[in-house]
Amino acid sequence: MPWDRNQMAERAAAELQDGFYVNLGIGIPTLVSNYVPANYNITLQSENGMLGMGPFPTEDEVDPDLINAGKQTVTELSKTSYFSSSDSFAMIRGGHIDISILGAMEVSETGDLANWMIPGRLVKGMGGAMDLVAGVKRIVVIMDHANRKGESKLLRECSLPLTGKGVVDRVITNLGVFDVVEGGIRVLERAPDVSLADIEAVTEATLVD
Repeated sequence: MPWDRNQMAERAAAELQDGFYVNLGIGIPTLVSNYVPANYNITLQSENGMLGMGPFPTEDEVDPDLINAGKQTVTELSKTSYFSSSDSFAMIRGGHIDISILGAMEVSETGDLANWMIPGRLVKGMGGAMDLVAGVKRIVVIMDHANRKGESKLLRECSLPLTGKGVVDRVITNLGVFDVVEGGIRVLERAPDVSLADIEAVTEATLVD
């Protein structure tokens, strides 16, 4: 059966390596903080100026002054530090973040990413998305495989305004794990009881061996 959002986030946490500096995007990616291996020294960075974020708080731990870039309350750790947004983006643009796990509305078979706006809809802005895809060493996307209409979000070409061209390395959806490779998208892993035919039925992008 397809993965739910927490299972997708748990699978994404397997992309982390001990010692990594990690940026988590808004939406499903924020759940990854709950699945960081306890024996790993992982440092989570947020564009709004926080380095060393802990997992989401319990009710009695909520501090409204501690928020991530998506305005969700988070916890701090003994190693947490705070700084200006300009310093935060200097970390990103300077190539100091090892991996960013982002949400997306569309990903193309060549690794193009659309995740910041839908024309005609009110949005607050692109935030740090364009800086992240340009300055971070590896980009992993978490998203549902299809939209609410059942249409593929893994496409031959993105139809929405791009955040970056050829920037996505790996995509994790509710149906499996996919790599952007020469010629299209490779199925790396399937969710339990999801067949290749199930994936082909809701994938517009070219699937390659």
